[in-house]
Amino acid sequence: MNRELMAQIDTAQYISLATRRRNGKFVPTPVWFAPQGGAYYVFSSGDAGKVKRLRNFSDARIAPCTVTGKLTDGWVEAKAQLIEDPAEIRSALEALQHKYGWQMRLINFLSRLSGRLKQRAYIRVLPRSGG
Repeated sequence: MNRELMAQIDTAQYISLATRRRNGKFVPTPVWFAPQGGAYYVFSSGDAGKVKRLRNFSDARIAPCTVTGKLTDGWVEAKAQLIEDPAEIRSALEALQHKYGWQMRLINFLSRLSGRLKQRAYIRVLPRSGG
């Protein structure tokens, strides 16, 4: 695996998370993420397309990107899974809050007000060692 690329992903503000459709095509989405213990944690609305796609396929790709999704380097093959374990969800949320600070707290507050917080999905992304 390309260490320079992984270091760039670790320090990026956004990654593009590409999840696979049934037809095999990958759909990229810029997301906030937090690295922790060799994994990357992402949150999303529970009814988002990437969440629906992950229910069918765990194949994913990640790349550092801008807020608009423009890639700043290449793709890394990965496996992504929806997290069901409450302890891991808490750990993912803590990592995201640590990384994004007041911005994450504000999003959580607004999500709580709108009732969307309970509908949120958390995703664990594990880069494949083959890169």
